[in-house]
Amino acid sequence: MIEEGTITAKPFVKWVGGKTKLLPQLLPLIPKKYEDYHEPFLGGGAFYFGLSNVGKAYLNDINQHLIAAYQHIRDDIQQILKMLKRLEKEYHSLKTLDEKKIYFLERRVEYNNLKDSNFRKTALLIFLNKTCFNGMYRENSKGDFNVPFGQHDSPTICDEKNLMAVSKKLQKAHFSSGSYDAVVRHAKKGDFIYFDPPYFPLTSTSSFTSYHASGFQKSDQERLRNVFAELKRRGCYVMLSNSATKEIREFYKGFRQIEVMAARSINSVGTGRGKIAELVILSY
Repeated sequence: MIEEGTITAKPFVKWVGGKTKLLPQLLPLIPKKYEDYHEPFLGGGAFYFGLSNVGKAYLNDINQHLIAAYQHIRDDIQQILKMLKRLEKEYHSLKTLDEKKIYFLERRVEYNNLKDSNFRKTALLIFLNKTCFNGMYRENSKGDFNVPFGQHDSPTICDEKNLMAVSKKLQKAHFSSGSYDAVVRHAKKGDFIYFDPPYFPLTSTSSFTSYHASGFQKSDQERLRNVFAELKRRGCYVMLSNSATKEIREFYKGFRQIEVMAARSINSVGTGRGKIAELVILSY
């Protein structure tokens, strides 16, 4: 069984819906003890990195390039560091933001043209995430990364200390890239599952599900609720984050619901940011 302690590694990419700032509110809610850990919507991995002494961990995300990045960092961190240091050196050697923008756009084209998730694509994914607008990942309907240049003059592209810590943390992790329900089919009694899906939109125009070319619809939210209920019946500890909407409250009626306050972070207009309530649903 596993007991929780302190945070060591942190996300190596910024991802929409990242939980870093929410960890002080989320970690006290996890089970005191559990068996294996499952996270079907991994994203930037802040919640997983916030757990200590995790044994077997089954980590999944629908974005294959992101999962490949985790595997590359786990399996050959020195190769990734070498590539990132070169990208960082080349970027920082450019004198003006216009030159850096051209370099960014060239690397974005290169990234999108690399169809295989090799080490170079992983290094480019990290580079683009550190130099793009608002440090977010987004794909268009063709599956191409399309976030514009972020006007960053001297960002840290190769955070060697953290990447080494991430690699160490991932050594016991098992990775997959597929549907969230497939990854929890083998979850057993006593396991802990954390779901962090694309959130149900607060309004008809506020949905953000394009971190992958597929998307996440209302029917997917309903199916996830059914998976949540089945895992509870199986004797698993299940925790889920979502927006504090009437629909989500109704979907999970009968389950424990706790409000936490999160910082709104993807609105491009400063006045549209701030604290907003989110729901944490617990099966225990």
